[in-house]
Amino acid sequence: MISKKCGKIVDIRSENNLIQDIVVDIDGSLERAYNYIQITGIAKIGDEVALNTTAVELNLGTGGFHFVMYNLNNKNSTFTPGGHIMKLRYTPMQIKVDSVEEQGSEYHDVFNDFICLEKLPVAVGALHSMLQPFAATFKRHYPEKKLVYIMTDGAALPIAFSKNVDNLKKIGLIDNTITYGNAFGGDFECVNIYTALITAKEICKADCVIVSMGPGIAGTGTKYGFSGIDQGAIIDAVEKMNGTSFVIPRISFADLRPRHRGISHHTITILSEITNKSTRVVINDNYEQGKLDLIMEQLHDNSINEKHRIIFNSYEKAEDDLEHFGQKVRSMGRGFEEDKEFFIAASTVAKEICDFIKNEIIY
Repeated sequence: MISKKCGKIVDIRSENNLIQDIVVDIDGSLERAYNYIQITGIAKIGDEVALNTTAVELNLGTGGFHFVMYNLNNKNSTFTPGGHIMKLRYTPMQIKVDSVEEQGSEYHDVFNDFICLEKLPVAVGALHSMLQPFAATFKRHYPEKKLVYIMTDGAALPIAFSKNVDNLKKIGLIDNTITYGNAFGGDFECVNIYTALITAKEICKADCVIVSMGPGIAGTGTKYGFSGIDQGAIIDAVEKMNGTSFVIPRISFADLRPRHRGISHHTITILSEITNKSTRVVINDNYEQGKLDLIMEQLHDNSINEKHRIIFNSYEKAEDDLEHFGQKVRSMGRGFEEDKEFFIAASTVAKEICDFIKNEIIY
């Protein structure tokens, strides 16, 4: 059973065509909530709304907000024309999207005619917070190249929840977005990772792709119990389709949990046990010697250096790239200086892909 309460909208803090950041009065308490326009329509100040309050009552971090379930002042609505693929299927919130694969789509034949990715570089990331440093470095070097972001359904399902994506698109650091599975709200909607990759190459004409979940990750402190484990299947999909996959390793020396120190156990599990195909693991070799020693030890002890290609890159301008585009970053509550190895890892992969594009490297 979910927790739900009714409240009245007293302020709209910000909005775009997908989401409204609102303030609701719940029994005299002013609290923050989100309204997804695709699901519940445009809300106005004074509207009475039913809210899912579960996350706030659980005191969650990312996702710890109220969400509008129903607008009592907008009781009837009609779905938008076009498309018949359902997302959030068989729930009261299921919505119809116009997916690029379906028979009525102008792009339908693209998927039947597709041959392969032709070595298209694809970065596979663990956390949504890797997106900003990756995009900043890639676009700093190649502002004219097209970068496409594919959002999985491993965390937040509405892409509208990410203010970073909205900002990165507005300033031109991301050219197109794709959502697949039960994730929704991208420029293009897809059924699975394979058709999402085809869409990136054939429809978006991407020069580079980054795939990661949206904000939030489910973790349990167990070896296999985290939502980002689908990175293994994503890597395999890229390689099976003749793409060139690069892993953004989750690296931290600020996280107090031993399992996330150095290379996170999430990345280690995916690379040592989950992937069937070999990929490219990019490591910045300018980390302090003791930190780099631990990373190398982890790669060796888990035989990752035997299964995958380890690539070293000495890129040092991650912070400069972020500042150049006015980007402030945070991951797990930590900023750049607090957890710089984490953000540098994503930036380093972007630089390696830039080198790959420039020099047509054959790995």
